[in-house]
Amino acid sequence: MVPTDRIDAALDAEGWALSPGLLSADECAEMIAIYADDARFRKRIVMEQHGYGQGTYAYFSYPLPPSIVALRASLYERLVPIANRWSGLLRSDTVYPPTHEAFLAQCHAAGQLRPTPLLLRYVEGDYNRLHQDVYGEHLFPLQVVILLSRPGVDFTGGELVMTEQRARMQSRPMVLPLSQGDAAIICVKQRPAQGKRGVHRVQLRHGVSALRSGERHTLGIIFHDAT
Repeated sequence: MVPTDRIDAALDAEGWALSPGLLSADECAEMIAIYADDARFRKRIVMEQHGYGQGTYAYFSYPLPPSIVALRASLYERLVPIANRWSGLLRSDTVYPPTHEAFLAQCHAAGQLRPTPLLLRYVEGDYNRLHQDVYGEHLFPLQVVILLSRPGVDFTGGELVMTEQRARMQSRPMVLPLSQGDAAIICVKQRPAQGKRGVHRVQLRHGVSALRSGERHTLGIIFHDAT
């Protein structure tokens, strides 16, 4: 991952940051291969059936693959200082514990027991509507999206997009440029922003534009579990 201070600055300015080459090509291929194994997942979603867009995704079941456990733990520990700083700026009483294991214990005690890491698959014409991944009372403000496929080779189109909504202003669109193995660290719901009258909350949503051709896989690392 790129240095934390650069991630910190990018998240403060835009609500997202990139970490190039988080996974190797071989690791991406191994993750894509898992998608066909129903035994690894607790639930598959056909997005069109729920109005979420077009495409499919699958939530991992517990026990998670060791590589997912390791990614969740290491990424959480790098991002938790940013999460706690944002919480303070937003005048929230929430303090996130230093380890992911301790944070999951809080989620599970509140009835958020279902794992949320997921694999997503898109083919030509598929897309994901703008949304926020909120699953219960306990919410970690950042999540990570890792592109497993090769843009321009495995697929065209299918850009990861975000919108930022400030009070009394129209939404600002953003396109996040990803290559295979790159990670996008994105705001789940809201972030602090400095305005003329002090710090205020900025709402963000993310989605995926329509694929023009091919097949696209991504890995989503969400740190809070679901009810």
